[in-house]
Amino acid sequence: MPVTVSAKRALRGSTKKGIINLSIIKKLEAAIRQAKKSKSDKAIKSAMSLADRAAKKHTIHKNKAARIKSSLSKLNKTSKKK
Repeated sequence: MPVTVSAKRALRGSTKKGIINLSIIKKLEAAIRQAKKSKSDKAIKSAMSLADRAAKKHTIHKNKAARIKSSLSKLNKTSKKK
């Protein structure tokens, strides 16, 4: 447990940020699952947008966002070939 006032304040802040980051990641993962399942343009664009926003807020690494977007764009190409 934190002892000093600043350590208590930092704990409160990190707890709140952790909850927010967890919700962002859950939304992103759900959007990715939906995009892979439906393979529609709208779902893919939505998942890509969420990946960009998560990377911008430093919730996920920018290279992870790039990998996610790359895999989603491959889904888009295969659905257009059929």
